[in-house]
Amino acid sequence: MQMASATAATEPKSRQTGLKLVALALAVAAAGLPVNGIAIYALLVVAAVVVLTGIVRVTPQAWGAAVAIVVVGIGAHAVFAPPRIDEGFNVFLPGAALQRDLPPDVYRYMSEQFDKRYPADKRCDAATPGCWRNTGAPDRAYAFAADGIFHKSDMSRAVTSFDLSDPVWHRLGFINDSRYNWYPLSDVQRAHRDGRFWKGYGRWQLTMPWFVTIRLPAAYAGGQLCWRGDIRWEATDGHFAPLNGEGCRPITPDDAGRRVVGVAIKPETLAMQLQGPLKVRLLQWAQPLIKLLTIVALIVVLVRIRPRRAVVPLILIVLAALIVAVDDASFLGGVRPFDGGDDGLFYDSVGRAILQKLLAGNWAGFFEGGEAVFYYGGPGLRYFRALEHIVFGDSFLGYLSLVLALPLMVLALFRRLLSPPWPLVLALLFVAVPVGELFGTTFIDYAKWAARGFADPMAYILFIAGLVPLLGSRENGPRDAFVPAFFGALLIVLGVAMKPIIVVAAFVLLGATWLYAVLRRQWRRLAGLSVGSLPVFSMALHNWVFGHALVLFSSNAQDSNLLVMPPAAWVGALREVATFDFSGGLAHRALMQIVHWLSGPAESIWTVPLNAAGFAMLVYVVARGRGFDPWLRLVGAAALAQHAVALFYAATPRYHFLTWFLTLLACAAFMQQVGLPWLQRRYPEAMGRLRRILWSPRLAAGIGWLDGKAN
Repeated sequence: MQMASATAATEPKSRQTGLKLVALALAVAAAGLPVNGIAIYALLVVAAVVVLTGIVRVTPQAWGAAVAIVVVGIGAHAVFAPPRIDEGFNVFLPGAALQRDLPPDVYRYMSEQFDKRYPADKRCDAATPGCWRNTGAPDRAYAFAADGIFHKSDMSRAVTSFDLSDPVWHRLGFINDSRYNWYPLSDVQRAHRDGRFWKGYGRWQLTMPWFVTIRLPAAYAGGQLCWRGDIRWEATDGHFAPLNGEGCRPITPDDAGRRVVGVAIKPETLAMQLQGPLKVRLLQWAQPLIKLLTIVALIVVLVRIRPRRAVVPLILIVLAALIVAVDDASFLGGVRPFDGGDDGLFYDSVGRAILQKLLAGNWAGFFEGGEAVFYYGGPGLRYFRALEHIVFGDSFLGYLSLVLALPLMVLALFRRLLSPPWPLVLALLFVAVPVGELFGTTFIDYAKWAARGFADPMAYILFIAGLVPLLGSRENGPRDAFVPAFFGALLIVLGVAMKPIIVVAAFVLLGATWLYAVLRRQWRRLAGLSVGSLPVFSMALHNWVFGHALVLFSSNAQDSNLLVMPPAAWVGALREVATFDFSGGLAHRALMQIVHWLSGPAESIWTVPLNAAGFAMLVYVVARGRGFDPWLRLVGAAALAQHAVALFYAATPRYHFLTWFLTLLACAAFMQQVGLPWLQRRYPEAMGRLRRILWSPRLAAGIGWLDGKAN
């Protein structure tokens, strides 16, 4: 076994990477799809860290045993599967579809309760934008659920347990259907957000009227259903008996196949728990245990674990998860209701819609993506949402995975361009200290906008991820290899698909990299860059095929709400300055655009000097920093290109997180190589005192220990 491990350690890095990805695929197969529970997701995250920081064995015996373990685990999971419970849910709004498809007495009761809570004389005007009366009602009794893709049901989904205490954590995907895009003027509201910082877990209260139905399986005879609130239990004659308040009722053999409806017209009034007999409970407990044992056995057999290398990634991921939990814990496996009018509501709704088209075999409808010509700024996110719901069901754990990986990508990029101990120190500060929010360079910025479902964080995460393979190692730079060049270019291009506003930085970076490969005759690298960049044309191809329009990315690029200072306005501003005629107001607009640009993500006049100093350092590194890594200077040039974009487009903070992050990277290199040495020479005593305060021997030893564990 020692010889096999030594052989694995000497495997080419690219081959080890491929083997690790296959090992992770086996772990996901053992977990089963969809991966929508936080416990099994956390297990897979730990498994991913262990596999990626370890060494995968290459012997046929190890792989044979690994495949056998997964096959046995999947078989045991199927044999000991608990009976499934058909569950259906939907928003309740009076309408023809619900009246047609729901039991008459159930619909009549819910309609009466709806009228009491929302009296007809106090309802919003149907002509008012955002009023629930003009945005559409359900078109079927039970809404689509991505959790039900792999286990079909005539309702929404078929589940192995039913415990409803909080609708946000019960993953009711219908709440983010864009037909329920209600604005504040609507009397029927979507949700309420508790802004108190300690309410991360219970941040959201669903205020939409809704209902849930379950069909009792025969195997649950001998168990009981407990509830709080208002439910309707189907009787032998097909009518539904009311059960109000709080209580439990035993399930008899006669209840098999009967339905129970929970009514939640009033928010936070409904809770239900279905408890099976002992045999069913044992099967429910066995399921996660089988998955745990299978994944652990898979890793033990297939991977030579290196615990010391896993320390830093696990610390960064745990810190990131804690930040996410404090901001909005529903991102960790729940389904929060996105705000009316928000990008998140649009992308998730379109993603769910095109996923249903894909499942129906309508490939053209899927690729059309809900728009013949892309208008909204991030056409790629809707497709990601559709694919995410296949793997992660009714949750946003796919996006969360990228957010949790961001600190690791940041650390890898810092290690490529900065000298120790700066990379690890800056990575820890990036995650754990929110002071960087003033500069647009802190993890919380990405986490909170990702939790809201916006495309911006994903675009920047993909761009940063693409830089890591594109720049190569610190010692040797980029190699003449196809695979890293391909994935580096592909990730950056996918970032452009998520948010085309970063196309300028992508063009500078990929164009210079392509030219470098030509000059150095790195033909394999050139091929990888070229093939990886091809998907950038997919947006223009989509707009031509489906909309017969020549639009490179999305048609809102010329929207005056976004392009607030077009080139013509700058020309006019310069003319006003030259002629001292300021009557047109363009010079004032130009000045305010510069102020807004330099105020940065903090949107504060007080941060203008800080950001101006950072921009000056960036210019120095790019223009005069011959002693800096040339690839750092190229990254700085991409940042300068994005700063130019900020002079034309709205200074919305989330549009420019990547710009200021790349600026921070150049500033850190400047301070490390120029700024701090100059200060040390000029003010040795003051710098010595400051160093003793900020960089104590104990802290230095701790950072050195962590850095040593990670390498």
